[in-house]
Amino acid sequence: MSVTPWRPPQHIKVKAIGLHWRNGQLLATEVLDDAGRLTGVRPLGGGVEFGERWQAALQREFHEELGVAVQVQGPPIVMENLYTHHGAAGHEVLFIANVVFDAAPFAHLDQIRFRENNGTWCTARWFDVAALDMPGGPALFPAGLKQLLLDRAAGTAPPSR
Repeated sequence: MSVTPWRPPQHIKVKAIGLHWRNGQLLATEVLDDAGRLTGVRPLGGGVEFGERWQAALQREFHEELGVAVQVQGPPIVMENLYTHHGAAGHEVLFIANVVFDAAPFAHLDQIRFRENNGTWCTARWFDVAALDMPGGPALFPAGLKQLLLDRAAGTAPPSR
């Protein structure tokens, strides 16, 4: 069976992604290139449907992906992301917020395998944010999120960008 490589839609997408932490590490799913090589990681979440609030989308996405009920904590970071993926332009607006859930079922796991709605298998792991976006290692997507998280931790983050 042939799989069509993913390309960004040619319209603005609104997404909600959740920041879940374990021992100071961020839960993120692996992002692979067309050849199956790890290029980066991205916090879990997904698209906001028409008429759906971003918080509800975040709760729905975590339920679909991991089967957990999340609580959204605090105000979101709002970020606009213009990017290129394999030569195709992408444009998204993201609501990014901390989320908590009962992580007991995952406490003994180093990685979590789950399926997207389209049937694609994904792997999520906990990553040290400081180790991301380093030469030779995976990037943290969306670009610029690492700096926003570091600024936020240092208390110097602007409200959104």
